[in-house]
Amino acid sequence: MRKIAIIGAGESGAQLALGLQRDGYAVTLLSDRSAAQIRTGKVMSSQCMFPTALDAEAQMGTALTGFYESGSVPGITSIRLRVDAKDPIEWEAPLDGPARSIDQRIKSALWIETFIAAGGDFRIEKVTPRMLEELAHDYELVIVSTGKGEIGQIFPRDKAKSPFDRPQRVLALNYVKTDGGASASSDTADSNAIRMSMAPGVGEFFTFPGLTVSGPCRMMVFEGVVGGPMDRWTDVGSPEEQLERSLEILREHFPHEAANFADAELTDDGATLLGRITPTVRSAVGELGNGKLVFGLGDAVVLNDPLTGQGSNNATLAAKYYLDAIVRRGQQAFDRTWMERTFDEFWRGWGQWAVEWTNDLLKPRRDHQKTLLSEAADHPALAASIVSGFDDPRTSYPWWFDSAAAADFMQARKEEDTSVFDVRDFRSALGQFATGVTVVTTVAADGRKVGMTANSFTSVSMEPPLVLWCPSKRAPSLGDFEDATHFAINILASDQHVLSRQFATPAADKFVGAETTEGIAGVPLLNGAVATFQCRTVSRHDAGDHVIYVGEVESYKHDGGAPLVFHGGKYHATASHPDF
Repeated sequence: MRKIAIIGAGESGAQLALGLQRDGYAVTLLSDRSAAQIRTGKVMSSQCMFPTALDAEAQMGTALTGFYESGSVPGITSIRLRVDAKDPIEWEAPLDGPARSIDQRIKSALWIETFIAAGGDFRIEKVTPRMLEELAHDYELVIVSTGKGEIGQIFPRDKAKSPFDRPQRVLALNYVKTDGGASASSDTADSNAIRMSMAPGVGEFFTFPGLTVSGPCRMMVFEGVVGGPMDRWTDVGSPEEQLERSLEILREHFPHEAANFADAELTDDGATLLGRITPTVRSAVGELGNGKLVFGLGDAVVLNDPLTGQGSNNATLAAKYYLDAIVRRGQQAFDRTWMERTFDEFWRGWGQWAVEWTNDLLKPRRDHQKTLLSEAADHPALAASIVSGFDDPRTSYPWWFDSAAAADFMQARKEEDTSVFDVRDFRSALGQFATGVTVVTTVAADGRKVGMTANSFTSVSMEPPLVLWCPSKRAPSLGDFEDATHFAINILASDQHVLSRQFATPAADKFVGAETTEGIAGVPLLNGAVATFQCRTVSRHDAGDHVIYVGEVESYKHDGGAPLVFHGGKYHATASHPDF
């Protein structure tokens, strides 16, 4: 049984510990506080978990489903955005699935108690660099999931991924209640919404419902521009003073919200938090004084400003990436190369998109972004696309960052609003047809490897052997496929979901870390696929907003194995039907 030590029992560390424990690893979880101390301490974050991260929780077996099923945790169903500018903007759009917010004090305490109840080795220790050296000597893998204190400095700052060298916002957080525990908002029409207000040059205020240690509550999150009108917390001496200052700021800068919190009370003695965060990405590998290595996870290596609510989501998804990588590693050593590759998988598949998107929102809006936000008020499909970025920041690329892409994207979303069907609902209905997942590859005229994820693949004819797939006309690499004589269909294995995500993003080089061999006409073939079909393009057919590519199979290979399956917007693994 492989021995792993995890330092930090927060969102990432505790979930990884539970996932590994369930998979049969001998895990030691270390925290500087007990479950009881965490539960009765100060709030730690303004966590809001969006559907993608909630799915990852479910897959790791760490979801607090009892709270969801009981109805004690409200489902957050939409985001309402308000921008106070010369021409004010206000609109609301639904999330693809409900988000949830449970006080991290509740979650961490329950996860620790669950870990202990299952026989886990839990230790209350303030871990020092010296103690890390001892742990690294005794355990096959030591993971640090907290950036607090001296041990956080073991991981050097990655300057290339960290554009800021100082905080961009001054932060204040309150958990409040009114009317004996009801949500503080008097606006029942959007009590289950995230209400986000932006005041250019001043800062942001957002609020949403959740569950805290004393029951239902509403989070109040203030993000003030450093040195600006909301940077007014240094003289606050008590939680009560912080709440009063919060109400002053609402009345002055967000008067449309002030009435909703006029009778707000703090939920408990630990219901406030103040701070300043410098968004930072660090190397995931730390080298100790004795030459041993430790592996960074969560906030220890990727620290985001809370503006977009990505902290808890990033931590959960990082834990899932690490869990999968550890299980895939089998009995091989957890060396530096493995650590760097594992973090890189998370960074390329998720982390970089969340970080870049959040960092961009900390800056003043550019003209095309102002237009996007303004046009969204009249075009629900565009508003929904902007909101989707909170669940999956990868969906904001490249149009949020590039003016030309933004214009094209806006036009496409406007067309959706005039479609015969609700496009989002129609797409959801089509998603009920389970498919395999492929990466279609080719080689560009200049020799670049090109690939994109697709599930629109099917066989057409046995004689001659024909197959087809259907890329979008707006796919950035469509021109490369049009110029190429050949393409390859790579049917992914169940453990290649990382590649599926990687080739579905607009990265400059999607092949980083992917092992390939060269096929016909130089087309790259993905190693590890359950089957590959090397095809010569024989025809293209216009089909609405897509193109149908028909290819004649000139060579194929199938090694077998379990394929990756996509259904209902989620990845699945195959299993034999219980009736057979």
